[in-house]
Amino acid sequence: MIFTVGGIKGGTGKTTLSTNLTVWLSRQGADVLLVDADEQESASDFTAWREETLKDNIGYTLVQLHGATLRRQVEQMRPKYDHIVIDTGGRDTASQRAALFISDIYLLPFAPRSYEIWTLSKVQALLSEIQGSRATPLQLYSFLNKADTRGPDNSEAIEVLSDNEELNYVDFPIINRKAFATAASKGLSVFEMTPADEKAINEVEALFRHITGIKK
Repeated sequence: MIFTVGGIKGGTGKTTLSTNLTVWLSRQGADVLLVDADEQESASDFTAWREETLKDNIGYTLVQLHGATLRRQVEQMRPKYDHIVIDTGGRDTASQRAALFISDIYLLPFAPRSYEIWTLSKVQALLSEIQGSRATPLQLYSFLNKADTRGPDNSEAIEVLSDNEELNYVDFPIINRKAFATAASKGLSVFEMTPADEKAINEVEALFRHITGIKK
């Protein structure tokens, strides 16, 4: 299965989700390829820190691919892996469009107060173009990431997302917890941190099990 984590605005936590999903799939026993398709190369930085921390097998393979050729390159590598996770930048790029043509699942995180929440017409236009060019529909999941623990911003964002049926909002919010940044600084997922933040683990795992259909 090919997952793309994307969007058209930065700051929504795409790389954190991509790397945690990659590690989680690996921990399920899968052979996973992580594709860094973002020119900022944050997933590559994460992997470099991971190699420093773990010293041995990091649990997945990383490649950097950019531009329209990403589509052909990923299709060539697809038979070698159980899953492929593509981390794209927060812009409408050739890399993200190429990824969406070959992906099975598109993860679209939104942060409360994110400007992207209020410019959904651009997201919808991109999706309409991609869906119209695919042989089979792209499965999309939108959700809140870096959400507040409380307050009105979450509910306002949820209302906007829920009103757009094509975005397929799912109620698996991920709270903006320190554990994610702490883990990432060491090249680790929240599943690997000690002491464990059980709330962070449960939130991310609930989302991942929902989108993949992998049961406990």
